[in-house]
Amino acid sequence: MKLTIFGATGSIGKLAVLRALKLGFEVVAFSRKPSKLAIRHSNLQLLAGDVNNLSNVSDAVKHSDAVIVCIGSAKLSGDVRSKGTANIVEAMKQHQIRRLICQSTLGIGNSWQNLNFYWKYIMFGLILKNVFQDHGVQEQIVNQSELDWTIVRPAAFIDQKPKKPVKVGFSFLEKKLSLTIARKDVADFLIAQVTSKQYIRDTPALSY
Repeated sequence: MKLTIFGATGSIGKLAVLRALKLGFEVVAFSRKPSKLAIRHSNLQLLAGDVNNLSNVSDAVKHSDAVIVCIGSAKLSGDVRSKGTANIVEAMKQHQIRRLICQSTLGIGNSWQNLNFYWKYIMFGLILKNVFQDHGVQEQIVNQSELDWTIVRPAAFIDQKPKKPVKVGFSFLEKKLSLTIARKDVADFLIAQVTSKQYIRDTPALSY
């Protein structure tokens, strides 16, 4: 099976590439500068491009069986997630590719109720307001795409995995959350969805 991973040089994307290769997938790693991955593998194709360019995106997905989106930006403004995802959806429709896994964030939709005061009103209300809004539009695009999508909503990223089980797909009423998740657990979950039908047309959240 062949995957295209958008945002392949990001902190989640790189781990997703490594996980996919470990499991035997063929991977197209798409990024502005994919050489930053510093990974060489017989099943890995590095592809440079811009998600805002539909032609670039179309070339990236045309021979793939599934697509994973974990695009982002170092800037706290802009609409790269939503506009890039719109191009990805369009390219997938052009090439009749059905399976889409998209990384969003905990807090979108009814998962807003899982957040505490700090995340609602300081981080997403002020500091990351534009990023949060971009994720919201991104989710709308995916939700309306009619593809076989899964939107993954992880909590805040951490590097060190604690000795706790991952909580997956919990209710928006769940309050006993750390509101953190290790990047590796997010990447592993994204890749696991490629061959799973459990969360098709669903928005599973991840936290400890």
